[in-house]
Amino acid sequence: MFQLSDNDIHLAVQATNKQQAIALVADALVNTGCVENGYLQGMLEREAQMTTYLGNGIAIPHGSLATRSLVNKTSVQFFQFPQGVDWGEGNIAYIVIGIAADSDAHLALLRQLTRILDNETAAQQLATTQDVRQFQAIIMGETTSSLINAESITLAVETESLLTLTALNVEKLQQQQAINNYFISEVIASPALPLGKGIWLTDATVGNQHNAIALSRAKQAFIHNGKSVQVVLTIAAVDDQINHSLACLLDQQVQETLLTGSIEQILCALTSQPCNESAVENSTILAGQVPAIEMIVTIRHTHGLHYRPAALLVNHIKKYNASIAVQNLDNGGQLISAKSLMKVTALGAQKGHRLRFVATGAQAKQALKEISELIESGLDESP
Repeated sequence: MFQLSDNDIHLAVQATNKQQAIALVADALVNTGCVENGYLQGMLEREAQMTTYLGNGIAIPHGSLATRSLVNKTSVQFFQFPQGVDWGEGNIAYIVIGIAADSDAHLALLRQLTRILDNETAAQQLATTQDVRQFQAIIMGETTSSLINAESITLAVETESLLTLTALNVEKLQQQQAINNYFISEVIASPALPLGKGIWLTDATVGNQHNAIALSRAKQAFIHNGKSVQVVLTIAAVDDQINHSLACLLDQQVQETLLTGSIEQILCALTSQPCNESAVENSTILAGQVPAIEMIVTIRHTHGLHYRPAALLVNHIKKYNASIAVQNLDNGGQLISAKSLMKVTALGAQKGHRLRFVATGAQAKQALKEISELIESGLDESP
């Protein structure tokens, strides 16, 4: 994991436009000795070729291939613009990450950052916090704000008792110190809330110590008070940062994932990109809820799938009425949404790597055909 010091984080900065924001980032990279003077010109040239805005209020300006010789060592600088900077095409950047790399090392860095920066809640926290330590902890994945993890999920429970499923969840939350005994007393005594399709919610108004979710799923659905039960979620909540996951519980595709998905798929549905297109479509594909078609293509681009060809590919994919996921078969990566520029860039696909595309939907076949043709053509060989 890359190292991040307090000096690499710049909070509450202001800029009137993206050129000024990029200049501030370039100055910081020069001042650290990571790049030589002149790197700014390469960053501006790269931005003129194609926007470096990723989504979620995040932009990653970086130099062109021609300015790699000005990089002394791979480095990153984080700038927070609470008032936002117009990044063009209606996009506002609140977090600007300046990257300097003399090779493709920045791809590994992007892979490390993807899980955090592709999370809407984390991005909002980064845009508003005035605490350098908290900013650093979010970036480094050291916060305790992860609402649910693999240890909080229990599947295939042999039971026909809603109380048993709730008790399992309470135990998980207690292990995380997310609740205290007051919570336990109230949640056991209070009626559960049915969300439909066999999914129930339990919580308490007292004894919440930090935001967390635990989930238990029975091996077979059963009846409680005349209604089906299979999944019980128990919620500990101390502020509205948990609201994005709660809203997702009403999404039909997320509900299907909770009922049929694996632990990994459930985590994706509740934490990766809740309730937005890329998370839902990816969990749908992974869960095998609809027939999918696949293809494997080999990257031909001389410099691999770096930012510019990745942006071209993603922009092309977004045109189709289809759910499309992609996986790099040569580095052990998982299927990710092919409509997320940050995730596609972080695939780390080099020339010769094989990408597996999985698609479903009305235009799935057409999409894969044209994606194959686009990749075979070299994805625009200009650097």
